[in-house]
Amino acid sequence: MQQLEQILVLFVAAVVLAAAARRVGAPYPVFLALGGALLAFLPGAPSLIVPPELALALFVAPVLLDAAYDASLRDLKDNWAPVTSLVVVAVALTTAAVALVAHALVPAMPWAAAIALGAMVAPPDAVAATAVLRQVRPPQRLVTILEGESLLNDASALLIYRVAVGAAMLNTVSFAGVAPTFLVAVVGSIVAGIALGWLIVRLIQRVEHIPTSVILQFCSTYGVWLLAEGIGLSGVLTTVCCAVTLARTGGADMPPRLRIPSYAVWDTVVFALNVLAFIFIGLQIRPILENLDPAARGPYLVVAASVLATVIVVRIGWHMSFNAIVRWRDRRHGFHPPRPMMRPTIGTGLVISWAGMRGIVTLAAALALPEGFPNRDLILLTASAVVLGTLVIQGLTLKPLLRLLDLRDDDYVGREIAAARERAVHAGLESIADDHSPAAGRIRESFHARLGASPPGVRGERSTDVAPLARALRAARQAVVAMRDNEEIGDDAFHRLEEELDWLEMAALGRDQ
Repeated sequence: MQQLEQILVLFVAAVVLAAAARRVGAPYPVFLALGGALLAFLPGAPSLIVPPELALALFVAPVLLDAAYDASLRDLKDNWAPVTSLVVVAVALTTAAVALVAHALVPAMPWAAAIALGAMVAPPDAVAATAVLRQVRPPQRLVTILEGESLLNDASALLIYRVAVGAAMLNTVSFAGVAPTFLVAVVGSIVAGIALGWLIVRLIQRVEHIPTSVILQFCSTYGVWLLAEGIGLSGVLTTVCCAVTLARTGGADMPPRLRIPSYAVWDTVVFALNVLAFIFIGLQIRPILENLDPAARGPYLVVAASVLATVIVVRIGWHMSFNAIVRWRDRRHGFHPPRPMMRPTIGTGLVISWAGMRGIVTLAAALALPEGFPNRDLILLTASAVVLGTLVIQGLTLKPLLRLLDLRDDDYVGREIAAARERAVHAGLESIADDHSPAAGRIRESFHARLGASPPGVRGERSTDVAPLARALRAARQAVVAMRDNEEIGDDAFHRLEEELDWLEMAALGRDQ
Protein backbone atom coordinates (compact mmCIF):
# COMPACT_ATOMS: atom_id res chain seq x y z
CA MET A 1 0.00 0.00 0.00
CA GLN A 2 2.86 2.38 0.74
CA GLN A 3 4.14 2.18 -2.83
CA LEU A 4 0.66 2.89 -4.19
CA GLU A 5 0.36 5.90 -1.89
CA GLN A 6 3.74 7.21 -3.07
CA ILE A 7 2.77 6.85 -6.74
CA LEU A 8 -0.49 8.69 -6.09
CA VAL A 9 1.37 11.47 -4.27
CA LEU A 10 3.80 11.80 -7.18
CA PHE A 11 0.98 11.96 -9.71
CA VAL A 12 -0.82 14.64 -7.72
CA ALA A 13 2.42 16.62 -7.35
CA ALA A 14 3.11 16.25 -11.08
CA VAL A 15 -0.37 17.44 -12.05
CA VAL A 16 -0.11 20.44 -9.71
CA LEU A 17 3.32 21.37 -11.08
CA ALA A 18 2.13 20.98 -14.68
CA ALA A 19 -0.87 23.21 -13.93
CA ALA A 20 1.40 25.80 -12.30
CA ALA A 21 3.66 25.74 -15.35
CA ARG A 22 0.71 26.37 -17.67
CA ARG A 23 -0.49 29.20 -15.44
CA VAL A 24 2.81 31.07 -15.60
CA GLY A 25 3.45 30.13 -19.23
CA ALA A 26 6.54 28.03 -18.53
CA PRO A 27 7.33 24.62 -20.09
CA TYR A 28 6.01 21.94 -17.77
CA PRO A 29 9.06 19.60 -18.10
CA VAL A 30 11.21 22.25 -16.38
CA PHE A 31 8.77 22.66 -13.50
CA LEU A 32 8.43 18.92 -13.08
CA ALA A 33 12.17 18.24 -13.05
CA LEU A 34 12.89 21.06 -10.60
CA GLY A 35 9.88 20.11 -8.48
CA GLY A 36 11.03 16.52 -8.37
CA ALA A 37 14.53 17.60 -7.32
CA LEU A 38 13.12 19.74 -4.49
CA LEU A 39 10.69 17.02 -3.48
CA ALA A 40 13.53 14.51 -3.27
CA PHE A 41 15.18 16.45 -0.43
CA LEU A 42 12.07 16.73 1.73
CA PRO A 43 11.92 14.45 4.78
CA GLY A 44 9.85 11.38 4.02
CA ALA A 45 9.69 12.27 0.33
CA PRO A 46 8.18 9.59 -1.92
CA SER A 47 10.53 7.67 -4.16
CA LEU A 48 9.94 6.32 -7.62
CA ILE A 49 12.02 3.26 -8.31
CA VAL A 50 11.96 1.90 -11.85
CA PRO A 51 14.30 -0.89 -12.95
CA PRO A 52 16.78 0.82 -15.31
CA GLU A 53 16.32 -1.75 -18.06
CA LEU A 54 12.57 -0.97 -18.07
CA ALA A 55 12.79 2.82 -17.82
CA LEU A 56 13.29 3.35 -21.54
CA ALA A 57 10.50 0.98 -22.49
CA LEU A 58 8.08 2.37 -19.93
CA PHE A 59 8.58 6.07 -20.60
CA VAL A 60 9.84 6.22 -24.19
CA ALA A 61 8.07 3.52 -26.22
CA PRO A 62 4.46 4.87 -26.11
CA VAL A 63 5.57 8.51 -26.39
CA LEU A 64 7.73 7.68 -29.38
CA LEU A 65 5.04 5.65 -31.12
CA ASP A 66 2.48 8.41 -30.57
CA ALA A 67 4.81 11.02 -32.08
CA ALA A 68 5.84 8.83 -35.01
CA TYR A 69 2.21 7.94 -35.78
CA ASP A 70 1.40 11.63 -36.29
CA ALA A 71 4.65 12.50 -38.09
CA SER A 72 4.36 13.85 -41.62
CA LEU A 73 6.55 11.75 -43.90
CA ARG A 74 6.21 14.31 -46.68
CA ASP A 75 7.49 17.15 -44.50
CA LEU A 76 10.29 15.03 -43.09
CA LYS A 77 11.37 14.15 -46.61
CA ASP A 78 11.32 17.84 -47.55
CA ASN A 79 13.59 18.61 -44.59
CA TRP A 80 15.78 15.53 -44.73
CA ALA A 81 19.06 17.47 -44.76
CA PRO A 82 18.70 19.37 -41.44
CA VAL A 83 17.07 16.36 -39.77
CA THR A 84 19.89 14.05 -40.88
CA SER A 85 22.53 16.55 -39.80
CA LEU A 86 21.06 16.60 -36.29
CA VAL A 87 20.38 12.88 -36.04
CA VAL A 88 23.76 11.71 -37.33
CA VAL A 89 26.36 14.48 -37.35
CA ALA A 90 25.27 16.38 -34.23
CA VAL A 91 24.99 13.16 -32.21
CA ALA A 92 28.41 11.95 -33.41
CA LEU A 93 30.11 15.30 -32.77
CA THR A 94 28.55 15.63 -29.32
CA THR A 95 29.56 12.11 -28.40
CA ALA A 96 33.15 12.68 -29.53
CA ALA A 97 33.47 16.10 -27.89
CA VAL A 98 32.09 14.92 -24.55
CA ALA A 99 34.35 11.87 -24.62
CA LEU A 100 37.38 14.09 -25.23
CA VAL A 101 36.44 16.50 -22.43
CA ALA A 102 35.67 13.73 -19.94
CA HIS A 103 38.87 11.85 -20.69
CA ALA A 104 40.93 15.05 -20.49
CA LEU A 105 39.49 15.91 -17.07
CA VAL A 106 39.60 12.32 -15.79
CA PRO A 107 42.54 10.61 -17.54
CA ALA A 108 41.81 7.37 -15.67
CA MET A 109 38.41 7.08 -17.36
CA PRO A 110 38.58 4.45 -20.11
CA TRP A 111 37.80 5.71 -23.61
CA ALA A 112 34.87 3.32 -23.92
CA ALA A 113 33.30 4.75 -20.74
CA ALA A 114 33.89 8.30 -21.97
CA ILE A 115 32.20 7.46 -25.30
CA ALA A 116 29.28 5.89 -23.43
CA LEU A 117 28.88 9.13 -21.46
CA GLY A 118 28.98 11.14 -24.68
CA ALA A 119 26.36 8.93 -26.33
CA MET A 120 23.93 9.12 -23.43
CA VAL A 121 24.01 12.95 -23.23
CA ALA A 122 23.94 13.47 -27.03
CA PRO A 123 20.20 13.12 -27.89
CA PRO A 124 17.88 16.02 -26.96
CA ASP A 125 14.39 15.32 -25.65
CA ALA A 126 11.51 16.13 -27.98
CA VAL A 127 8.88 16.59 -25.27
CA ALA A 128 10.77 19.42 -23.62
CA ALA A 129 11.29 21.29 -26.89
CA THR A 130 7.75 20.87 -28.20
CA ALA A 131 6.30 21.86 -24.81
CA VAL A 132 7.90 25.26 -25.41
CA LEU A 133 7.30 25.50 -29.14
CA ARG A 134 3.58 24.73 -28.99
CA GLN A 135 3.03 27.72 -26.69
CA VAL A 136 4.16 30.28 -29.25
CA ARG A 137 3.05 28.66 -32.55
CA PRO A 138 6.42 28.76 -34.34
CA PRO A 139 6.86 28.17 -38.07
CA GLN A 140 5.86 24.64 -39.00
CA ARG A 141 9.27 23.94 -40.51
CA LEU A 142 10.95 24.34 -37.11
CA VAL A 143 8.49 21.96 -35.49
CA THR A 144 9.00 19.42 -38.28
CA ILE A 145 12.79 19.49 -37.97
CA LEU A 146 12.84 19.20 -34.18
CA GLU A 147 10.18 16.48 -34.05
CA GLY A 148 11.90 14.61 -36.88
CA GLU A 149 15.18 14.79 -34.98
CA SER A 150 13.49 13.42 -31.86
CA LEU A 151 12.19 10.36 -33.70
CA LEU A 152 15.62 9.13 -34.70
CA ASN A 153 18.37 10.72 -32.63
CA ASP A 154 17.77 8.35 -29.72
CA ALA A 155 18.36 5.44 -32.08
CA SER A 156 21.76 6.67 -33.27
CA ALA A 157 22.86 7.65 -29.75
CA LEU A 158 21.72 4.41 -28.11
CA LEU A 159 23.43 2.30 -30.75
CA ILE A 160 26.72 4.04 -29.94
CA TYR A 161 25.96 3.70 -26.22
CA ARG A 162 25.34 -0.04 -26.50
CA VAL A 163 28.62 -0.67 -28.31
CA ALA A 164 30.58 1.53 -25.89
CA VAL A 165 29.12 -0.13 -22.78
CA GLY A 166 29.95 -3.56 -24.13
CA ALA A 167 33.48 -2.45 -24.94
CA ALA A 168 33.97 -0.93 -21.48
CA MET A 169 32.83 -4.08 -19.70
CA LEU A 170 35.05 -6.27 -21.89
CA ASN A 171 37.90 -3.75 -21.71
CA THR A 172 38.36 -3.95 -25.45
CA VAL A 173 36.85 -2.44 -28.57
CA SER A 174 37.11 -3.51 -32.17
CA PHE A 175 36.20 -0.71 -34.53
CA ALA A 176 36.17 -3.22 -37.38
CA GLY A 177 33.26 -4.94 -35.69
CA VAL A 178 31.29 -1.77 -34.98
CA ALA A 179 30.19 -1.01 -38.56
CA PRO A 180 28.56 -4.42 -39.16
CA THR A 181 26.80 -4.14 -35.81
CA PHE A 182 25.37 -0.76 -36.77
CA LEU A 183 24.36 -1.95 -40.23
CA VAL A 184 22.58 -5.04 -38.94
CA ALA A 185 20.83 -3.05 -36.21
CA VAL A 186 19.61 -0.33 -38.58
CA VAL A 187 18.47 -2.57 -41.44
CA GLY A 188 17.02 -5.17 -39.09
CA SER A 189 15.11 -2.54 -37.12
CA ILE A 190 13.56 -1.05 -40.26
CA VAL A 191 12.48 -4.45 -41.60
CA ALA A 192 11.20 -5.63 -38.21
CA GLY A 193 9.30 -2.37 -37.60
CA ILE A 194 7.51 -2.53 -40.95
CA ALA A 195 6.68 -6.23 -40.55
CA LEU A 196 5.41 -5.84 -36.99
CA GLY A 197 3.34 -2.81 -37.97
CA TRP A 198 1.70 -4.80 -40.77
CA LEU A 199 0.89 -7.66 -38.37
CA ILE A 200 -0.51 -5.33 -35.71
CA VAL A 201 -2.79 -3.66 -38.24
CA ARG A 202 -4.21 -7.05 -39.25
CA LEU A 203 -4.74 -7.95 -35.59
CA ILE A 204 -6.40 -4.74 -34.42
CA GLN A 205 -8.65 -4.46 -37.48
CA ARG A 206 -10.42 -7.61 -36.29
CA VAL A 207 -11.23 -6.13 -32.87
CA GLU A 208 -14.41 -4.08 -32.53
CA HIS A 209 -14.57 -3.87 -28.72
CA ILE A 210 -13.14 -0.45 -27.77
CA PRO A 211 -11.41 -1.32 -24.44
CA THR A 212 -9.92 -4.48 -25.96
CA SER A 213 -8.64 -2.52 -28.97
CA VAL A 214 -6.97 0.12 -26.78
CA ILE A 215 -5.35 -2.49 -24.53
CA LEU A 216 -4.01 -4.33 -27.56
CA GLN A 217 -2.56 -1.08 -28.92
CA PHE A 218 -0.53 -0.50 -25.75
CA CYS A 219 0.47 -4.15 -25.41
CA SER A 220 1.69 -4.21 -29.00
CA THR A 221 3.64 -0.98 -28.45
CA TYR A 222 5.57 -2.38 -25.51
CA GLY A 223 5.84 -5.73 -27.23
CA VAL A 224 7.51 -4.20 -30.29
CA TRP A 225 10.06 -2.37 -28.11
CA LEU A 226 10.87 -5.37 -25.90
CA LEU A 227 11.13 -7.73 -28.87
CA ALA A 228 13.48 -5.39 -30.72
CA GLU A 229 15.72 -4.89 -27.69
CA GLY A 230 15.63 -8.60 -26.89
CA ILE A 231 17.02 -9.62 -30.30
CA GLY A 232 19.66 -6.88 -30.40
CA LEU A 233 17.87 -4.33 -32.61
CA SER A 234 17.13 -0.68 -31.92
CA GLY A 235 13.92 -0.31 -29.94
CA VAL A 236 13.68 3.32 -31.04
CA LEU A 237 14.03 2.73 -34.78
CA THR A 238 11.82 -0.37 -34.73
CA THR A 239 9.07 1.50 -32.89
CA VAL A 240 9.24 4.47 -35.27
CA CYS A 241 9.00 2.25 -38.36
CA CYS A 242 6.16 0.30 -36.78
CA ALA A 243 4.23 3.51 -36.00
CA VAL A 244 4.66 4.87 -39.52
CA THR A 245 3.43 1.57 -40.95
CA LEU A 246 0.41 1.62 -38.63
CA ALA A 247 -0.48 5.16 -39.68
CA ARG A 248 -0.09 4.48 -43.40
CA THR A 249 -1.67 1.04 -43.69
CA GLY A 250 -4.32 0.93 -41.00
CA GLY A 251 -4.96 4.32 -39.45
CA ALA A 252 -7.45 5.59 -42.01
CA ASP A 253 -9.39 2.30 -41.97
CA MET A 254 -10.15 2.42 -38.24
CA PRO A 255 -13.82 3.34 -37.67
CA PRO A 256 -14.44 6.65 -35.85
CA ARG A 257 -16.15 4.93 -32.92
CA LEU A 258 -12.80 3.22 -32.22
CA ARG A 259 -10.45 6.02 -33.29
CA ILE A 260 -11.97 8.82 -31.17
CA PRO A 261 -11.76 7.02 -27.79
CA SER A 262 -8.39 5.49 -28.73
CA TYR A 263 -6.89 8.91 -29.42
CA ALA A 264 -8.35 10.26 -26.16
CA VAL A 265 -6.79 7.43 -24.14
CA TRP A 266 -3.45 7.80 -25.91
CA ASP A 267 -3.35 11.55 -25.25
CA THR A 268 -4.02 10.97 -21.56
CA VAL A 269 -1.53 8.15 -21.12
CA VAL A 270 1.23 9.92 -23.03
CA PHE A 271 0.77 13.05 -20.92
CA ALA A 272 0.79 10.96 -17.73
CA LEU A 273 4.01 9.20 -18.76
CA ASN A 274 5.64 12.50 -19.66
CA VAL A 275 4.86 14.16 -16.35
CA LEU A 276 5.93 11.05 -14.45
CA ALA A 277 9.17 10.84 -16.44
CA PHE A 278 10.23 14.42 -15.74
CA ILE A 279 9.42 14.28 -12.04
CA PHE A 280 11.34 10.99 -12.00
CA ILE A 281 14.35 12.89 -13.35
CA GLY A 282 14.30 15.29 -10.42
CA LEU A 283 13.80 12.55 -7.85
CA GLN A 284 17.07 10.84 -8.82
CA ILE A 285 19.26 13.77 -7.74
CA ARG A 286 19.27 12.97 -4.04
CA PRO A 287 20.21 9.26 -4.26
CA ILE A 288 22.90 10.05 -6.82
CA LEU A 289 24.46 12.69 -4.56
CA GLU A 290 24.18 10.48 -1.47
CA ASN A 291 26.13 7.70 -3.18
CA LEU A 292 29.06 9.99 -3.93
CA ASP A 293 32.12 10.26 -1.75
CA PRO A 294 31.91 13.79 -0.24
CA ALA A 295 35.53 14.43 -1.19
CA ALA A 296 34.77 13.62 -4.83
CA ARG A 297 31.74 15.88 -5.19
CA GLY A 298 33.73 19.02 -6.03
CA PRO A 299 35.83 17.49 -8.85
CA TYR A 300 32.82 15.58 -10.14
CA LEU A 301 30.75 18.76 -10.31
CA VAL A 302 33.52 20.39 -12.35
CA VAL A 303 33.34 17.51 -14.84
CA ALA A 304 29.54 17.73 -14.92
CA ALA A 305 29.60 21.48 -15.57
CA SER A 306 32.21 21.05 -18.31
CA VAL A 307 30.16 18.35 -20.06
CA LEU A 308 27.02 20.49 -19.78
CA ALA A 309 28.82 23.38 -21.46
CA THR A 310 30.19 21.03 -24.12
CA VAL A 311 26.81 19.63 -25.20
CA ILE A 312 25.36 23.14 -25.49
CA VAL A 313 28.31 24.61 -27.39
CA VAL A 314 28.73 21.68 -29.80
CA ARG A 315 25.08 21.77 -30.87
CA ILE A 316 25.22 25.51 -31.43
CA GLY A 317 28.53 25.31 -33.27
CA TRP A 318 27.46 22.50 -35.56
CA HIS A 319 23.97 23.64 -36.44
CA MET A 320 24.88 27.29 -36.96
CA SER A 321 27.67 26.13 -39.29
CA PHE A 322 25.20 23.92 -41.16
CA ASN A 323 22.72 26.81 -41.25
CA ALA A 324 25.37 29.14 -42.70
CA ILE A 325 26.19 26.63 -45.45
CA VAL A 326 22.50 26.22 -46.34
CA ARG A 327 21.95 29.99 -46.45
CA TRP A 328 25.04 30.40 -48.67
CA ARG A 329 23.71 27.71 -51.01
CA ASP A 330 20.32 29.44 -51.18
CA ARG A 331 21.90 32.80 -51.98
CA ARG A 332 24.02 31.23 -54.72
CA HIS A 333 21.45 28.93 -56.30
CA GLY A 334 18.14 30.29 -55.04
CA PHE A 335 15.64 28.85 -52.60
CA HIS A 336 13.44 26.35 -54.45
CA PRO A 337 11.55 24.16 -51.95
CA PRO A 338 9.16 21.49 -53.27
CA ARG A 339 6.30 23.39 -51.63
CA PRO A 340 5.92 26.66 -49.68
CA MET A 341 7.98 26.68 -46.50
CA MET A 342 10.00 29.11 -44.41
CA ARG A 343 13.45 29.96 -45.75
CA PRO A 344 16.35 29.07 -43.42
CA THR A 345 17.55 32.15 -41.53
CA ILE A 346 19.95 32.97 -38.73
CA GLY A 347 16.91 33.09 -36.45
CA THR A 348 15.72 29.59 -37.34
CA GLY A 349 19.25 28.33 -36.83
CA LEU A 350 19.43 29.89 -33.37
CA VAL A 351 16.12 28.35 -32.29
CA ILE A 352 17.07 24.85 -33.44
CA SER A 353 20.52 25.23 -31.88
CA TRP A 354 19.05 26.28 -28.55
CA ALA A 355 16.32 23.60 -28.47
CA GLY A 356 18.68 20.97 -27.09
CA MET A 357 17.11 20.05 -23.76
CA ARG A 358 17.94 16.54 -22.59
CA GLY A 359 15.45 14.24 -20.91
CA ILE A 360 14.47 10.76 -19.84
CA VAL A 361 16.55 8.88 -22.43
CA THR A 362 19.75 10.38 -21.06
CA LEU A 363 18.91 9.59 -17.44
CA ALA A 364 17.56 6.10 -18.15
CA ALA A 365 20.69 5.22 -20.12
CA ALA A 366 22.85 6.37 -17.21
CA LEU A 367 20.85 4.42 -14.64
CA ALA A 368 21.03 1.32 -16.85
CA LEU A 369 24.81 1.15 -16.57
CA PRO A 370 25.77 -2.15 -14.89
CA GLU A 371 27.27 -2.20 -11.43
CA GLY A 372 31.03 -2.07 -11.61
CA PHE A 373 31.00 0.07 -14.77
CA PRO A 374 34.06 2.36 -14.83
CA ASN A 375 33.36 5.76 -13.23
CA ARG A 376 29.67 4.92 -12.89
CA ASP A 377 29.02 7.45 -10.09
CA LEU A 378 30.66 10.24 -12.05
CA ILE A 379 28.68 9.37 -15.16
CA LEU A 380 25.40 9.31 -13.21
CA LEU A 381 26.04 12.73 -11.71
CA THR A 382 27.13 14.18 -15.05
CA ALA A 383 24.12 12.83 -16.94
CA SER A 384 21.77 14.20 -14.28
CA ALA A 385 23.48 17.59 -14.37
CA VAL A 386 23.20 17.75 -18.15
CA VAL A 387 19.48 16.92 -18.04
CA LEU A 388 18.62 19.43 -15.32
CA GLY A 389 21.03 22.04 -16.65
CA THR A 390 19.70 22.02 -20.21
CA LEU A 391 16.09 21.93 -19.01
CA VAL A 392 16.58 24.98 -16.80
CA ILE A 393 19.00 27.03 -18.94
CA GLN A 394 17.54 26.34 -22.37
CA GLY A 395 14.01 25.39 -21.36
CA LEU A 396 13.34 28.67 -19.57
CA THR A 397 14.95 30.85 -22.23
CA LEU A 398 13.74 29.23 -25.45
CA LYS A 399 10.32 30.87 -25.30
CA PRO A 400 11.74 34.41 -24.81
CA LEU A 401 14.14 33.72 -27.67
CA LEU A 402 11.27 32.74 -29.96
CA ARG A 403 9.35 35.87 -29.04
CA LEU A 404 12.41 38.06 -29.55
CA LEU A 405 13.07 36.64 -33.02
CA ASP A 406 9.35 36.77 -33.93
CA LEU A 407 9.63 34.01 -36.52
CA ARG A 408 6.53 33.52 -38.66
CA ASP A 409 5.53 31.59 -41.76
CA ASP A 410 2.49 31.94 -44.02
CA ASP A 411 0.60 29.14 -42.22
CA TYR A 412 0.83 26.69 -45.09
CA VAL A 413 -0.68 23.97 -42.87
CA GLY A 414 -3.78 26.13 -42.43
CA ARG A 415 -4.01 26.60 -46.18
CA GLU A 416 -3.66 22.85 -46.71
CA ILE A 417 -6.45 22.23 -44.20
CA ALA A 418 -8.71 24.66 -46.06
CA ALA A 419 -7.90 23.04 -49.42
CA ALA A 420 -8.48 19.53 -48.07
CA ARG A 421 -11.74 20.58 -46.46
CA GLU A 422 -12.95 22.03 -49.75
CA ARG A 423 -11.94 18.87 -51.62
CA ALA A 424 -13.68 16.67 -49.03
CA VAL A 425 -16.91 18.66 -49.25
CA HIS A 426 -16.83 18.56 -53.04
CA ALA A 427 -16.20 14.80 -53.12
CA GLY A 428 -18.93 14.12 -50.59
CA LEU A 429 -21.51 16.19 -52.45
CA GLU A 430 -20.49 14.71 -55.79
CA SER A 431 -21.19 11.21 -54.44
CA ILE A 432 -24.85 12.12 -53.80
CA ALA A 433 -25.34 14.46 -56.77
CA ASP A 434 -28.03 12.21 -58.28
CA ASP A 435 -29.85 11.72 -54.98
CA HIS A 436 -32.69 14.25 -54.62
CA SER A 437 -34.25 12.80 -51.50
CA PRO A 438 -34.93 14.97 -48.41
CA ALA A 439 -32.16 13.09 -46.58
CA ALA A 440 -29.65 14.00 -49.28
CA GLY A 441 -30.74 17.64 -49.05
CA ARG A 442 -30.10 17.67 -45.31
CA ILE A 443 -26.68 16.10 -45.92
CA ARG A 444 -25.75 18.85 -48.38
CA GLU A 445 -26.66 21.47 -45.81
CA SER A 446 -24.74 19.62 -43.12
CA PHE A 447 -21.61 19.32 -45.25
CA HIS A 448 -21.62 23.00 -46.13
CA ALA A 449 -22.44 24.24 -42.64
CA ARG A 450 -20.70 21.83 -40.30
CA LEU A 451 -17.57 20.30 -41.78
CA GLY A 452 -14.91 22.06 -39.78
CA ALA A 453 -17.25 24.82 -38.61
CA SER A 454 -18.38 23.26 -35.34
CA PRO A 455 -16.08 22.23 -32.51
CA PRO A 456 -15.52 18.49 -32.00
CA GLY A 457 -18.32 16.81 -30.13
CA VAL A 458 -21.17 19.01 -31.36
CA ARG A 459 -24.06 16.69 -32.10
CA GLY A 460 -27.05 17.33 -34.30
CA GLU A 461 -30.02 15.42 -35.54
CA ARG A 462 -29.23 12.11 -37.12
CA SER A 463 -30.47 11.41 -40.58
CA THR A 464 -33.18 8.79 -40.78
CA ASP A 465 -31.67 7.59 -44.05
CA VAL A 466 -28.01 6.88 -43.33
CA ALA A 467 -27.04 5.48 -46.71
CA PRO A 468 -26.51 8.85 -48.50
CA LEU A 469 -24.53 10.28 -45.61
CA ALA A 470 -22.38 7.16 -45.29
CA ARG A 471 -21.67 7.36 -49.00
CA ALA A 472 -20.80 11.06 -48.81
CA LEU A 473 -18.50 10.59 -45.83
CA ARG A 474 -16.76 7.66 -47.50
CA ALA A 475 -16.13 9.77 -50.61
CA ALA A 476 -14.86 12.68 -48.50
CA ARG A 477 -12.43 10.43 -46.61
CA GLN A 478 -11.14 8.88 -49.82
CA ALA A 479 -10.50 12.35 -51.23
CA VAL A 480 -8.51 13.41 -48.13
CA VAL A 481 -6.51 10.17 -48.07
CA ALA A 482 -5.71 10.60 -51.77
CA MET A 483 -4.45 14.15 -51.10
CA ARG A 484 -2.12 12.81 -48.40
CA ASP A 485 -0.90 9.93 -50.56
CA ASN A 486 -0.25 12.35 -53.43
CA GLU A 487 1.59 14.69 -51.00
CA GLU A 488 -0.81 17.54 -51.68
CA ILE A 489 -1.23 17.81 -47.91
CA GLY A 490 0.93 16.70 -45.01
CA ASP A 491 -0.11 14.54 -42.10
CA ASP A 492 -0.85 17.57 -39.91
CA ALA A 493 -3.63 18.68 -42.25
CA PHE A 494 -4.71 15.08 -42.83
CA HIS A 495 -5.25 14.34 -39.14
CA ARG A 496 -7.17 17.58 -38.68
CA LEU A 497 -9.60 16.66 -41.48
CA GLU A 498 -9.78 13.10 -40.23
CA GLU A 499 -10.89 14.39 -36.84
CA GLU A 500 -13.54 16.67 -38.35
CA LEU A 501 -14.95 13.84 -40.46
CA ASP A 502 -14.94 11.51 -37.45
CA TRP A 503 -17.00 13.87 -35.33
CA LEU A 504 -19.38 14.58 -38.21
CA GLU A 505 -19.92 10.87 -38.72
CA MET A 506 -20.40 10.18 -35.02
CA ALA A 507 -22.87 13.05 -34.68
CA ALA A 508 -24.88 12.06 -37.74
CA LEU A 509 -24.70 8.27 -37.80
CA GLY A 510 -24.15 7.52 -34.15
CA ARG A 511 -21.87 5.31 -32.14
CA ASP A 512 -23.04 2.01 -33.57
CA GLN A 513 -22.29 2.70 -37.23
